[in-house]
Amino acid sequence: MEQNSNKNPSVKNGKDFTGYDQHILIKNYLKTHSLVESNIISFNDFIENRLQQIVHEVSDALPKEDIEIELGKIVVERPNIIEADGSKKAILPYEARLRNLTYSASITLEITIKKDGKKDFNTVEIGRIPIMVKSKFCNLDGMDREKLIENYNDPMDSGGYFIINGNERLLIMIEDLAPNLIFIEKIADKPTLRMFSSRGAYRIPLSIQEATDGIFTLSFSRFRNLPLIPMIKALGLVRDSDIMKYIGKEYDSVIVNLYEHASMQNVNDAMLAIAEKMGLEEGKREMLDKIKSRIDTYLLPHIGLKPEDREEKARTLCKLLKQFLIVTKEKKIMTDKDHYANKRIKLSGDLLSDLFRVNLTILIRDIQHKLQRIIKKKKMYSLKTLAKATMFAHRIESAIATGTWIGERTGVTQNMDKTNYLAMLSKLQMVVSMLPAEQQNFPARTLHPTHYGRFCPIETPEGTTIGLRKNLSILGRISTAIDIDGKKFVDELEKTGMKKAKS
Repeated sequence: MEQNSNKNPSVKNGKDFTGYDQHILIKNYLKTHSLVESNIISFNDFIENRLQQIVHEVSDALPKEDIEIELGKIVVERPNIIEADGSKKAILPYEARLRNLTYSASITLEITIKKDGKKDFNTVEIGRIPIMVKSKFCNLDGMDREKLIENYNDPMDSGGYFIINGNERLLIMIEDLAPNLIFIEKIADKPTLRMFSSRGAYRIPLSIQEATDGIFTLSFSRFRNLPLIPMIKALGLVRDSDIMKYIGKEYDSVIVNLYEHASMQNVNDAMLAIAEKMGLEEGKREMLDKIKSRIDTYLLPHIGLKPEDREEKARTLCKLLKQFLIVTKEKKIMTDKDHYANKRIKLSGDLLSDLFRVNLTILIRDIQHKLQRIIKKKKMYSLKTLAKATMFAHRIESAIATGTWIGERTGVTQNMDKTNYLAMLSKLQMVVSMLPAEQQNFPARTLHPTHYGRFCPIETPEGTTIGLRKNLSILGRISTAIDIDGKKFVDELEKTGMKKAKS
């Protein structure tokens, strides 16, 4: 979630309207907007843009072995079913409910196999994916009120849910801390800078602390309490003057840390010091390769995963240390984690992206493994047969049907509540925190001023989940992240008169 916004149609030209005028304005608003459109927009973006992005990510990450697999264009069809006689026909939600079917569409993917300079190109069906009712890819899209009634669909139904084996299931929106943002807080009475570096499937926690002996330590992924200055030097920022320039603050503790590690004059010395701290005992060359690989993959992956990104990571660590020092040494206010600027909401598109990425990776690596075995035995193969894996569709369908998601999360989906119209809206607007219900985190459960206009202050359950399970306000909307061309953005800033800092 990039930003929360509450657009109230009852306010026009700065004036409040009440009574009949307000009723007309809201009625007109609902003609063009759904009350649950945030999830529908997110699902549309998932199908239109994110699926192809994930395919490119998975294709780039595949190992370049004797058999290379390249993935191309992915296409999602309209919801359909294959009858007993083999014929394929379009299906509407009412039919899926009555016949206990899954309202889903088939997915085709372009796959190219490279072996000994030869290419084998095929467009194959890799499985099926459930389609959200009333989304752009639903067969109800574009139908007017009369047409909906004619096809046995309630015109007041807002959509935003899936139909799995005849059951209506919805994805619960999940509240989490924003990725790639700095949080400075006290953990066990010790000031700590935290960040969740997120890129695709990676979400790596990073933390910076000051040890009792005054040495700054860095922890990320499975690596704990590594000295920070050697890590910065290992990333290519070797000169102490450059480190001081990017930190920008001449605190005594920084000078002590630089003096402590002044003997490290090049990248390899720093890398070996880190390897020793990690307890690696291979040969020198193997140790350096392993350290470089782990740094590229697990340290600040949102910046990049290539060796050329290391120096940018070093500069970023200096800036993180600067922020940590400003708060701890100058007694500035710690980060308010419960402020909604520091939160993001995972919508249907975000959750399905995580699920699809994992299952596509499993499918493609399974195809690669089968191909290696078949070619080794010098047998003929059919890519369409290898890729026609029912397990891909089954895993996605099962996750939505049971609510068991990747990362061992449960309760991500729930059955729709259609007791009445308001109960249905309430269920579709539910937002659940990632915090465990057993944890007595009072600030997270308390109503925060930034909830105003975004969340209903009354609708939260009694008991262990109080304050952790919230509901969007009726007219609350969630905007989605926008992809920005970094180079173009910097060019525009330079045109306004800003100057780029010298590296």
